Amino acid sequence: MKTVTEIVMPQLAESLVSATIDKWLKQPGDTIDMYEPLCEVLTDKVNAELPSTVRGILTKILVGAGETVPVGAPICIIETEGAGGGDHSGTPAAGNASAGGHAADRNGTGAGSAAREGEDGSDTSMRHRYSPAVQQLAAEHSIVLAHVKGTGLGGRITRKDVLAYVASGNAGSSNAGSAGSTAPAAQSINMDTRETVRSSGLHLTESPPFPSIEVENGPQAGRSEYFIDVTPLRNAIARNMRQSVTEIPHAWTTIEVDVTNLVVLRNKLKDEFMKREGINLTYLAFLLKAVVNAIKDYPIMNSVWAVDKIIVKRDINLSLAVGTEEGVWTPVIKNADQKNIAGLAREVDDLARKTREGKLTMSDMQGGTFTVNNTGSFGSILSYPIINYPQAAILTFESIVKRPVVINDMIAVRSMANLCLSLDHRILDGVICGRFLQRVKDNLEGFDLDTKLY
Repeated sequence: MKTVTEIVMPQLAESLVSATIDKWLKQPGDTIDMYEPLCEVLTDKVNAELPSTVRGILTKILVGAGETVPVGAPICIIETEGAGGGDHSGTPAAGNASAGGHAADRNGTGAGSAAREGEDGSDTSMRHRYSPAVQQLAAEHSIVLAHVKGTGLGGRITRKDVLAYVASGNAGSSNAGSAGSTAPAAQSINMDTRETVRSSGLHLTESPPFPSIEVENGPQAGRSEYFIDVTPLRNAIARNMRQSVTEIPHAWTTIEVDVTNLVVLRNKLKDEFMKREGINLTYLAFLLKAVVNAIKDYPIMNSVWAVDKIIVKRDINLSLAVGTEEGVWTPVIKNADQKNIAGLAREVDDLARKTREGKLTMSDMQGGTFTVNNTGSFGSILSYPIINYPQAAILTFESIVKRPVVINDMIAVRSMANLCLSLDHRILDGVICGRFLQRVKDNLEGFDLDTKLY
């Protein structure tokens, strides 16, 4: 007995009341497996692939690409085989929506763009869009996805395609010449003659995507300009930044810190830490510890404005401003005050990696109470950061520079860095922020060779 099930837009997070359909991965007539992605969904926080909770045939799409859908609204209809079709609730759990890719197709194939064709005339517009499940499966079997034939919509590679490739006996041999590759999805895209971009911290990936460019072909085609499509991610950033500067009266202040002892400490410990943990020991981990301890002393920094009251958060959840070529993300280290320096370093590495790989989840992006940005990683020495709405403040750690400074009426060469703080002047004033910054400074300058990481 066949039954019809409506798949509805789930509530991916408490604060979200709607989401936008970015692209359909399945079309009417396609057979759908349990948990197979139906479409890509965009929110203000992250992108997600919306999985099916039933097994059957997609009979009708109710919402087109680019349309915004309220939570609970039906988006498509799937015909199932009675009880054998699986869960008929039609509401995927929020936790099953895996973080997917980026806000726009790296190859310029946005919703509504013309499909690309392969040599045989087939549609290959989604050939290089890989779901996290496909990437993980390919990594487990050492497969370069460029060698796998995709049978999904637009040539997209599915888990079935990867498993069939493994069954054919090609797994493990497909990456000959690229031994040691554990990220086939990232390494198989656009591997041409472009040089690897130098990375100086959290902010740059190794293979930067190029934006989709539309060259004007009208009467003014000779003009020296071109157009770049505004992605949903860029739209969300613009909306959030405008809300922050419009609603929050910003003020800012800066202080310089002598981090000479910190530089010596890190240089002493970084090699052993790499051997033990397998990750870099960055200055950011020490900064986060200094900020956490300062917030404990001045908890008003960990608050939000609520019109008739100020809400001070008990949990210290640090948001990290992590930049890629496509935009800025703010994943969150939960309960940062309960972690030591080594633990914070692991969290930074994990969130930065997930950001670069497009694997952030809704949980990774929620609950931040104070934001820290490492602008010094790309050489900045002075910044005026915009507050991560609705938080009360954001702190940037600038580049460490050796400068001559006066100590006890004598000139010495020291490693110096600036800390810049933007504050919500409805909640915070110069006195409390000056004391907070001074405490962060004291904490940073207090690190010495006796400091423990664990």
